[in-house]
Formats: sequence, structure tokens, C-alpha cells
Amino acid sequence: MKKPNNPLASKPATREEQALFAAGYRRIAGLDEAGRGALAGPVVAAAVVLPLNADFPWLNRVRDSKLLSPKTRESLFEMMNQSCIEIGTGIVAPHIIDAVNILNATKKAMKLALEQLQNQPDFLLIDAVILPGIRTPQKGIIKGDRLCLSIACASIVAKVTRDRIMMELDVKYPQYGFYNHKGYGTRKHLECLQSYGSCKVHRMTFAPVKALSRII
Repeated sequence: MKKPNNPLASKPATREEQALFAAGYRRIAGLDEAGRGALAGPVVAAAVVLPLNADFPWLNRVRDSKLLSPKTRESLFEMMNQSCIEIGTGIVAPHIIDAVNILNATKKAMKLALEQLQNQPDFLLIDAVILPGIRTPQKGIIKGDRLCLSIACASIVAKVTRDRIMMELDVKYPQYGFYNHKGYGTRKHLECLQSYGSCKVHRMTFAPVKALSRII
């Protein structure tokens, strides 16, 4: 019987970045988000610009953030910040998500992340989406966080940043268990919603929350 592929064995590549470098682009940003499917908390996006021919030893450990343990994500996040890699983050709150819908909120977070970069990139590699109203050339890559190194780096930054926010919200709203599930629709989170109703950091337009009437 053929053994299933190990997702950790296939690391994101630099094919996209190298092709763009060869075409004359020099500041290539990878973008990704975290929290798009959660029931509570913000959606967070990150933009990461890797140096030309970056050879940091930790790059070999980079994967899609969903494939890494929290400890590994935190370690990589700290090493990125120590390696003079340019990073921008964008955070969009739940009430804005409710007002504009999660897809538009995700794109807004990505634009905010780009604004945080000290120098604007000349090409964008984005996980799955295209950003409207951006003059910078861009390419949306399906499953880009598993295929493209700069996008995978952005996925780690976005995930760690959002997880830290959710751990802070856990202190303010301890009854929901945000520390453990980070606002996603786990069985425990749904049970808490039934017991306590929703709070100010829940996304009121998302179906499991919308079905509730109490706000604490």
C-alpha cells in the first residue's frame, strides 16, 4: 500500500520569487492571513519581504503555519524579527468584518499590512486572493502558503500575531476559552456560546453567533 504523503516533507519553494528576481523585480512581498474562518477576534494579515537570495538557516524550517506546532511558529517568528526581514501586519476588528464581510476584511488587512512596510514592494505574491485598487503587480496563488516561501513566512507572522491577540482576549473573556481554540468554531467554543451567549469580539454575522441573541 502506498504511504500517504507527509505534508512536512514538502517545503515551500522559491520558484516564484526567483522567476520575479530574474524578471527584474527586487522587492517581492508575500502576503497571507490568519483567522478568516474564526467566529471571534480579528482577521490578521502579514506581508513579508525576503532579501534577494536569502540564506538564513531557519528558512529550511518554514512551512504553512497550519502545519507547524505553536512552539515552532513562535521560534520562527522571533528569528524572522531578528533577521532584518521587513514585516508588516494588518489587523481588522470583528465589527468591521461584520460590516464589510470577511473576504473584504481580509483584503483590507492585507492592504494595511502593506502600508506598514517601510519600503513598498514592487511585486506581491498573495495566498489565494487578488487585491483590488493596488497598482503594484500581483499574483494570487492557490495554496500559496504551502507552495511559496515568502507567503509561508507571512502565514507564520499572521498566525502568531493573531494567536497572541486571542490570548490577550482570553484574559478579558475567560469563559470562552480563547486561549485554547483562538476563536475558531470548536465544539468547546460552541458550547460556551450556548452557555454564555456572544461577546463584543464575536463576529455577529457568522452563522453560529448570529443564531444567538444575548450579548454580554
